[in-house]
Amino acid sequence: MNVRDNEIKDLLTRYQKISVYGLSSDAQKPSHYVPAYIRSQGWDIQGTYPKVHNENGFKIYKTLAEVPAEYRKFVDVFRSSDKIPELVDEILDLGGTEVLWLQLGISHPEAEARAEQAGLKVVSNRCLIIEHKRHFT
Repeated sequence: MNVRDNEIKDLLTRYQKISVYGLSSDAQKPSHYVPAYIRSQGWDIQGTYPKVHNENGFKIYKTLAEVPAEYRKFVDVFRSSDKIPELVDEILDLGGTEVLWLQLGISHPEAEARAEQAGLKVVSNRCLIIEHKRHFT
C-alpha cells in the first residue's frame, strides 16, 4: 500500500466515480452493501460481476473492459487475495486506472507492488464504509 493514512480523505474527495470489481447482487454481502452505502453518500458507482445484474439499480458489466473509462480511474475490489495478480494484469493492460482499492481482508503484496510501480495509488485491506465514516462523519 503506497497511500498514507492522511491521503485517504483526499482520494475519496477527488474521485466521485468508482468501479466496483465484484459487485454482488446479494444485498447481504459486503460486495453489495458497501457500494450501496458509498452510493448513498453521493458517489456514482458502476460495477463488474460475472453474472450481469441490475440489483438495487446498479449498472453492472460483465468485464472491467466494458466499464466506461471515467469509472475505471478508481477500482474498488471485492475478490479474494489470490485473484489480485490477474486483476492487476487486467488493469495494467486496460490502462487508465489511477487508484486500486482492495477491500478489508484483501491484500497481495507482490501484485500491489506491480501496480505501484506502474504509477497507481494502492490501498489494501481497507473498507470504504469505515474510511468514509472516519473522514466524513
